[in-house]
This record gives sequence, C-alpha cells and structure tokens, in this order.
Amino acid sequence: MNNEAKTNVKPLLEVKNLTKYFPAKGGKEVHAVDGVSFTIEKGETLGIVGESGCGKSSMGRTILKVHEPTGGRIIFDGEDITDFNHRKMMPYRKRMQMIFQDPYASLNPRFTVGDIIEEPMIIHKMGTPKERKAIVQDLIETVGLKPDHIRRYPFEFSGGQRQRIGIARTLALKPEFIVCDEPISALDVSIQAQVINLLEKLQRERGFSYLFIAHDLEMVYHISHKIGVMYLGNMVEFGTSDDVYKRPLHPYTRALISAAPVADPKQAKEKKRIILQGEVPSPLDPPPGCPFSGRCPYATEKCKIKKPDTYEYDGRKVACYIYAPENVKQYSDAGKTPEEAVFLK
Repeated sequence: MNNEAKTNVKPLLEVKNLTKYFPAKGGKEVHAVDGVSFTIEKGETLGIVGESGCGKSSMGRTILKVHEPTGGRIIFDGEDITDFNHRKMMPYRKRMQMIFQDPYASLNPRFTVGDIIEEPMIIHKMGTPKERKAIVQDLIETVGLKPDHIRRYPFEFSGGQRQRIGIARTLALKPEFIVCDEPISALDVSIQAQVINLLEKLQRERGFSYLFIAHDLEMVYHISHKIGVMYLGNMVEFGTSDDVYKRPLHPYTRALISAAPVADPKQAKEKKRIILQGEVPSPLDPPPGCPFSGRCPYATEKCKIKKPDTYEYDGRKVACYIYAPENVKQYSDAGKTPEEAVFLK
C-alpha cells in the first residue's frame, strides 16, 4: 500500500475533545474527563495510564456511551455516534464491547457460564438456540476453559478463570473494539501474564482494537502500540509505546516512568526516582492553569494561570509549555533540546 492510500484509511475510533463532567453537591461538577482527543486504528492497542482517579475508566465508559458525554465528539468507523440514543446505539453495542476490572462483580452468580456467555447473543437476537450453544462452546475453548465448565457457576472458578469467562462473554458479539478496563488489576501476577497473552493472541487472530486501561506501565508498554498518559482528566502525553516509555517528555510521564519497578537489581539501583511533592488536585475544583502545575518542579507562573495547548513535538503530542514552539526554538538557538535545557540544567 502506498503512502497516499494509507492516509485515506480512516481510524476505527476517533475521539475529539471529549469531556465528561458529573454533577456534585452545591452545584459543582466533577471534571472526570477534560478535553481528551486521540485515534485508534483497526487492529491497534492504545494503552492508557495514570494515577487512580485520573479519569481513565470514565473516559472508556463515555466512549462506549455508558455515560453520556458532556462535550466533544465520538466517531466510530466514520460515524459520529455522540448524540445517538439507546435505539440508534444498539447496532454499535455489538461492535463496541468492554472487559470489566472486577471478575467477581461483573458475572451474574445465578447464571451458569453458558448462560453468561449466551446472554448478549439473546439480547441482540443472534442465531438460533442451537447455533448460540455451539458459539458458546467454541468461545469457552477459545479462552482456555474446559468444555464441561459450561454448566458451572462463577463461584466455582478462580479469579483468572472468571476473567476468561468475562472475555468470552465480550467476544460473543464479535466486536471490533474492546475497552479493557484494568482487566488484570484484580489478578495474581502469574495469571496477569496469561490474560495478556490471551488478549494478544485474540488480537492477532481476529484483528481487535483495544483501549487498554491499567496502572502497570510495564504491562501497558508490553501490550500497546501507543500510550496515552492521563492526569486529572487531561491527556498530557500521547505517542508510540517506545517513545513514551523510553523517552518520556512531560514531567508527569517522567515521574511515572521513574516509579516503575525494575527487575534487574543493578538497574534498579542506578535508576533515579523522581519524587513528586504535594497531592493531586480535586477534580471538583481543578486548577485554572496546567493541571500538573501544583506538583511540577519546572512550573512557571504562566503554567499556574493558563492551561497549555497540546503541542506536536518529536513525533508525539504533549501538553506542556516546555514544548511550545517558541520555547523549542529558543532552546534550539542555544544548541539544546528541551530536555537538556530544562531537565538537565
């Protein structure tokens, strides 16, 4: 495929300036998601990382229209679904699915495994009972469970097995896009690797696109083609996995990467940890300027007054004044990169 043909291929998902505010007491609003934009191509995984409460899960649920967006646009396979009501969303529910964080709470304890996996197909009127049973049996084997598990109940399984049941239920509708909302955080480390390997295998075989939400930077780097870093509802950095993980630009991303554990004792000893001061601001009352300005060691008065735009730099997007074009030019005139001029001075 030539370059011109590639540029004409539309992304599977395009999110433009997505905003989600939740009403709170006293007429205030919780700024869960605040002007986030990105694209996901077909067969691609976008990993989203950030501290608890930064808006990752709210963003995923808003994209799927579990929560109605406050502002912005959601475009799926070329169709703007932002304002679609429940009836118009039904065909898209089959194409956009979710794997939930808690495998214990997301499965109906009164249903057998077979009933749990078949239920979405019944709701969407897919196939005959005989055809659905065959699909359920095939999915059980696809996710690595035994054929006789079809008649068992969720309480009879381990956490990892329950998550596999949840994945099988997600696959029942043959979706194209799956939001993985911290699908491994409730599992043991050894089981986490098994679930990640299963998701990667399914993506290779079926071409799924994932929005993968997690705290574990190493795991996100392993599974993702691109990484987005969120802070207080804002996307502060976005780029390829290698770029973001190996050469972080935003001060918050640098701090996150520095806190990631390293298995090699020698490397761990040499690694310099960036300790952030202060607390994450409340989403009920976000700061007027950069959301990270109160904890950033490089913040200026401008950072505290006006929120920075998202700038293009070094093949990625970063919301930080350090990478504003006029500052980059000033550093370049002095023979330095922004990193050398700011972080290494």
